[in-house]
Amino acid sequence: MEAFLRAQGPIDLHLHSNVSDGTGSPTEVVREAHAAGVRTMALTDHDTADGWDEAREECLRLGMTFIPGMEFSSRIEHGSIHILAYLVDPNFAPLAQELDKLQNDRENRLRQMTENVGADYDITWEHVMEQVAASGKSLGRPHLADALVAQGIIGERGEAFDGILSKNGPYYVSQYALDPVSAVKLIRAAGGVPVMAHPTTKGRVAPMEYIDRLIDAGLGGYEIEHRENMEPGKTILREICQERGLIITGSSDYHGTGKPNQPGEFTTEPEMLAKIIEQGTGASPSYPA
Repeated sequence: MEAFLRAQGPIDLHLHSNVSDGTGSPTEVVREAHAAGVRTMALTDHDTADGWDEAREECLRLGMTFIPGMEFSSRIEHGSIHILAYLVDPNFAPLAQELDKLQNDRENRLRQMTENVGADYDITWEHVMEQVAASGKSLGRPHLADALVAQGIIGERGEAFDGILSKNGPYYVSQYALDPVSAVKLIRAAGGVPVMAHPTTKGRVAPMEYIDRLIDAGLGGYEIEHRENMEPGKTILREICQERGLIITGSSDYHGTGKPNQPGEFTTEPEMLAKIIEQGTGASPSYPA
């Protein structure tokens, strides 16, 4: 297994398409990853597996290995926690029900945020839906941000997240999600391997007591190599992973033109992917002939 994976070249396990909040189709994302030298990739759209079949087909056509994944939403207190779920079965009934809840909440949340912003700016639900039709299926803040750009209110998408749509701003609406411990348990029950996404973007890590709870619930590892992670959090988490035998990944978190992240800018070691494949039972990797 390890020798085969090494032959497949760089491994990027965190990329988004316009099935959620990326800007390119699954096919386009695969081609962009391939052009950047990536040879094994996971499509990890938010709370959906809808792009898997298209991405898998293009990966195999280009001689790449495809790893099914998604970025699963969870929440603790006032903060969002994202958990990468690899090789999970999206048709496992409890998970499918939770994904439906998350998707339904996305529309309700986006409508409320649009109404909030529309009280002060020339933005309507119709403007937002024009962006949904043009770019993606999974409703979210990026569509409202793109509507603000299209209306000439701001210059580019990132400006919205730093300003009008900031989580600390007056227009923001929190999203529904399970707590991280429950999310980890659900991912494991669905045959998946849960890896905490970009876990130390502010340089801090969760209290050790909570990390222990996550590991006891089945957390598989941490995405440590990511452009938004900061020291000393990376050092602390790397030590924890080594002590506990957890998986360490590195990934781009590519979103197309929506973020500066580029495919393959951080990668995962083959032996770490081998651990994911050994543990995952809900879906299978697809290997080129």
